[in-house]
Amino acid sequence: MTSRRQALAALAAWSTAPLAAHAAQAAEPGAARRDAALDVTPPDAPGRPVAASDATAPPPATLVAAWDDAAGHRVGVLTAAGDGDLRVEAALSVPTRAHGLLAETGGSLLAVARRPGDWLLRFGRDGRRLREHWIGPEARFNGHLLLSPDGRRLYSTETELDGGAGRIGVRDTASLELLASWPTHGLDPHELMWDADGTLLVANGGIPTQPETGRAKRGLDRMDPSLVRLDPADGRLLGQWRLEDPRLSVRHLARQGARTAIALQAEHDDPARRAAASVLALFDGARLRLAETPPRSMAGYGGSVAGASGRFFVGCPRAGGTGCWHADGTWLGFAPLEEACALAARGAGVWSGGRDRGRWADGPRAAAAPVDTGAAGLRLDNHWIALI
Repeated sequence: MTSRRQALAALAAWSTAPLAAHAAQAAEPGAARRDAALDVTPPDAPGRPVAASDATAPPPATLVAAWDDAAGHRVGVLTAAGDGDLRVEAALSVPTRAHGLLAETGGSLLAVARRPGDWLLRFGRDGRRLREHWIGPEARFNGHLLLSPDGRRLYSTETELDGGAGRIGVRDTASLELLASWPTHGLDPHELMWDADGTLLVANGGIPTQPETGRAKRGLDRMDPSLVRLDPADGRLLGQWRLEDPRLSVRHLARQGARTAIALQAEHDDPARRAAASVLALFDGARLRLAETPPRSMAGYGGSVAGASGRFFVGCPRAGGTGCWHADGTWLGFAPLEEACALAARGAGVWSGGRDRGRWADGPRAAAAPVDTGAAGLRLDNHWIALI
């Protein structure tokens, strides 16, 4: 592991670059007609005047993000002005793609590698590298982190290399060292979050993979995705829920009030069935069910999920946009954005990040025009979070 640590240190860098506004992305032909609940017709569409009420101005935001650019894999901080212009404030190079990001109570930030990952990084909002940690040879990170309410413990989803079982790594927040590990009672655990009652919810993706690679799928007929509830004191299993369709992998989590939203990724052998599959499920504390299926294909792939103002948003990069549902599961509409995946709740809506650009969406009214997120070639990764 010494060479990896040296490589990570050698790649450290931070940069500042202003980002120019970008022209609005054209909507998919006919999308506005199919999704009347969400006006997604671009402001520059032929024959359509631009009205002041067409979009709500994006609120200023500071975003922690991961991306790729000409320098390689990066994590850092972006700011979004009220007019939608984005700016890179700080950036650090990392050895492989990052996935989950987390803001700590003291102001520092955490990033963890995409599965199967072996690094965990703490850094400052000014781009300073504060601490790096390499996982031991017995497991790999699965891409998501969660802080305990008192900030003293850090929980990470992981896969054991010996057999591929899912586990929660319980770590000391200061040192990032492993203190304990708990079984997730499933395979391929991904995102985890606190439920309203203080228990721990974990999304078991349920996809059998080669433990040594973490990405090569095998035996999909044996998929067993589930949502589990664990006791945060000792990891004891308190409940486990499954959808009727075992080919819908349970991946990402968000909450609005008493409801938890789960972004799904379909793994059906039949391409048509996969394309038509649901990408959102809802959990009310006792039952796990599918949300309303949209009238358009979401390509069976929900990349991330966020909640704002009684709505859930799902980034669907393969469908080229962000889907919006009411918190009760009713479909509201779709906002186009190439490779839309990263979502960050901010005020009454979300910032959605895609390829070379971002979009502010405030739900079933309208969406502001996409704006350039930086120099040519900057490609946002799966997740980002809003600090303010």
